[in-house]
Amino acid sequence: MRIAGPPVAQLPSGSADLWDLCTTGPDLAAARDDVAFGASWSARWTATWRRAGVDVVSPVRDLGSVPLQGWEPVRRFAWRAGQRHRPGLQYLVSTGRHHGFERIAEQRLLLALDFAAAVVELFSQPFRLRYTTTQAGWREHIPDFLAATTTGPLLVDVRPAGRIGGEDRVAFAATAEAAEAALVAGWRYLVVTGWRAHVTATLDTLSSARRPLQDPTGLEPQLLAAASGGPLPFGGLVAATRLPMVARAHALHLIWHRRLGIVASDASAGGSACPPWADLRLGQVKRLTISVYLLHLMQH
Repeated sequence: MRIAGPPVAQLPSGSADLWDLCTTGPDLAAARDDVAFGASWSARWTATWRRAGVDVVSPVRDLGSVPLQGWEPVRRFAWRAGQRHRPGLQYLVSTGRHHGFERIAEQRLLLALDFAAAVVELFSQPFRLRYTTTQAGWREHIPDFLAATTTGPLLVDVRPAGRIGGEDRVAFAATAEAAEAALVAGWRYLVVTGWRAHVTATLDTLSSARRPLQDPTGLEPQLLAAASGGPLPFGGLVAATRLPMVARAHALHLIWHRRLGIVASDASAGGSACPPWADLRLGQVKRLTISVYLLHLMQH
């Protein structure tokens, strides 16, 4: 499991992946000692999926051959008065559907997956993992999300770093081993503990314009043409169009869909880059300068 992303001080949005945007962990080496493997553990451990209300049980060794389509959450989302967490539904452009989440931290992850993970399908509460431990015998854990991406399945748990207890570490270690058993099919596992500076505010802003937009006045070609001459401040980019206030939404749309990219710099530090982006909301950019670039030019 990848514990930390690379330095992101000068990370352009167009090349950012999920690992670049989040903080990850914890170190599971010690917790792995509390997981009981033994002979043929991958055949004894099971994953229970659900389709059309019916449970489907498979050994962990077969995770990589499970078709990633049509699965339902194995644990239903509950709403009741007085509960401390806030479940809900988040729409993903990449799947064209709403997906359930149990906490705000999970909702933030769904937005990041939609932007940075090349998702083609996603399942909330995808399966119930049954595994053995050295101290408590059989235990169960339900990962938060399973995303089918263009680079392979990505299994994700979300837990703020300060709320990860000993039992959580053991559950995460067991889940990491289950994903490792399916590594031949490209499975990866990630525990998201938080987000790097400015990421959540920026994704919130970009997501407001991620759905299809009508462009009867041809503002998007104007934005792309303006950015083709090199990076521009965000305000300068939209000012180069006939309708700057309307062009703002189209610029955010192009950034979300990776036809334009952004990188932030701090004027108080001589223009040095800030990790990793900046808040694009009106009135929120203070000393930060947002540079917008045409994505294919930056990549080449």
